[in-house]
Amino acid sequence: MKLNYKRTVLIGLAFLTISAFWQMYDNVIPLILKNSFGLGETATGAIMAADNVLALFLLPIFGSLSDKVDTPIGKRMPFILGGTAIAVLFLMMVPFADQARNLTLFVTSLLGLLIAMGLYRSPAVALMPDLTPKPLRSAGNAVINLMGAVGGVYTLVMIKVMVGPGETPNYYPLFISIGALMVIGVGILFLTIKEKKLSAEIAKEHETYESETDTERVHTENAALPKEVMRSLNFILLSIALWFTAYNAVTTAFSRYATHVWGLENGGYADCLMVATVAAIISYIPIGSLSGKVGRKKTIQLGIILLLLCYACAGMFNSYHPMMNVFFGVIGFAWAAINVNSLPMVVEMSNAGDVGKYTGLYYTFSMSAQVITPILSGYLLEHVSYRTLFPYAVVFSALAFVTMSMVKHGDSRPMAKKSLLENFDVED
Repeated sequence: MKLNYKRTVLIGLAFLTISAFWQMYDNVIPLILKNSFGLGETATGAIMAADNVLALFLLPIFGSLSDKVDTPIGKRMPFILGGTAIAVLFLMMVPFADQARNLTLFVTSLLGLLIAMGLYRSPAVALMPDLTPKPLRSAGNAVINLMGAVGGVYTLVMIKVMVGPGETPNYYPLFISIGALMVIGVGILFLTIKEKKLSAEIAKEHETYESETDTERVHTENAALPKEVMRSLNFILLSIALWFTAYNAVTTAFSRYATHVWGLENGGYADCLMVATVAAIISYIPIGSLSGKVGRKKTIQLGIILLLLCYACAGMFNSYHPMMNVFFGVIGFAWAAINVNSLPMVVEMSNAGDVGKYTGLYYTFSMSAQVITPILSGYLLEHVSYRTLFPYAVVFSALAFVTMSMVKHGDSRPMAKKSLLENFDVED
């Protein structure tokens, strides 16, 4: 059995558009809140955390709803199409509210946009496992991550090209470019992926393989986890929360940090982020190979150490230096090493009967961290110093390394692959 890469890439178009949107959201919305509406760092952090608060409720709700519906175009596609249409509508209202300096309209548009993205995101993520045989889902997840990274690069390029000079530039061209990508990407997805037909085909393949034994079965369906496995699960979930606390603080505040501390203007901060994203894209194949040789846990720990060192080095600079691109390239590699391997480690402690439950636990802890950290780090930026950003990330990365060292289960070493592309596969 081999992964259908063409089909997986097409399925990944939905995640590509989602990632493109969030890259824009994390970088541009804080600048608008600060420069157009004069909000402080704490208030800005609170608003930036709203998407994660909503996600804690919306993702399981819409994911569950999409499990239950049955339409001629499938279970997930109506949510993807409807969510995209509503999101693009609200997306076009955001720069209008910015230009009009209407904070009420801006916040209302942002709320509608975040709700629409919540409706759209969960079913889009669920589409890949729906249409990918179970033994190949890790490989599919790596391809989906690549597609998301491409979406992030697209947005960073658009920021670089379309954001004009001044503290309050015209963001209309940027928002139009993101909206166009969302419409085109999801349109191609709908025209090329016939969800209902493919779901029936995959269901037959599942029946063929459902009798196979998993590589590591730590418990039977609906049975309680052994104490030592539960201990590992708790520590990896805590680790996930800690490294998201560090990483999300940097990604959310970096545009403001680079402008205020390093003096970068006119979207210049996008260069570092673009380097990190491109580095992540080209890292997936070597990371797949590395994980196969040393295991997931050690690969994650390597990623944490690299993040910690790069955060520490970046915090020492008082102004922008070309060396910063090297640091952010390493950050991209390190984050990919963590991101590709962490969810499979959590799911490794489940079996076919409760994979959704453990996936939900993963997102609960990652999203909870992303709710808290913009507010906490924003408070430190506003009331202590902008220079607290990278030390903050260092501390939480170090804590993540400590808790990750306590994890004793969920690791596995995939068999050697026959081709370069198969190194995307991090087997469950």
